[in-house]
Amino acid sequence: MNSGHVILAGDSIFDNANYVPGEPCVADQLGKRLDGRFSVNLIAVDGDYVSDVWRQACSIPERATHVVVSAGGNDALLHAHKLRNDHLTSVDLFKEWSDIQAEFRRDYQQMLDAFLTFRLHTAICTVYDAVPTVSAIEVTALSLFNDVITAEAIARGLPIVDLRRVCVDPGDYSPISPIEPSCRGGEKIAAAIEKMLELHNFSDGRTSIYM
Repeated sequence: MNSGHVILAGDSIFDNANYVPGEPCVADQLGKRLDGRFSVNLIAVDGDYVSDVWRQACSIPERATHVVVSAGGNDALLHAHKLRNDHLTSVDLFKEWSDIQAEFRRDYQQMLDAFLTFRLHTAICTVYDAVPTVSAIEVTALSLFNDVITAEAIARGLPIVDLRRVCVDPGDYSPISPIEPSCRGGEKIAAAIEKMLELHNFSDGRTSIYM
């Protein structure tokens, strides 16, 4: 007998079927792990930015009890090319990235607020940063996005599934597209979400980190 219904929202971290052909996607892996305890519904959309994800809340079914959101990676990718602007001084570069972070914060807050209006047990994921093709400079820039994600989770007392500590090996990323989780990476993500669902006390309003 299912004790709950988990919604996976966000981007291709969850909607990764196209990157693991012939193998189970994250939603299927989570559903298998939670069989008999929770059912799983995927509403995440490959390619969505945070400013798109809030619209997914309209697809949440009435039977939903939990929502896990993984978003932000596409926003970081959108701005990655700006790291290679040789015409800016260091002050101008920091100013530009400060503005990028501020815009992301506004979008992320709006997205979270849209999901929280449903008063469901809600958890969010950080953006992983061990992608084989990502440079050290890009990892540093990515920390600006993850800082927003963790800060907003703490402000709202939401649990965090820290994908930076989950997908740490090259084999965790799809050979089709190295920014997407492989089947092995998806299994790790599903295991971390399962741990969060089993251990987190949503009633105490405290942020805990799961990996």
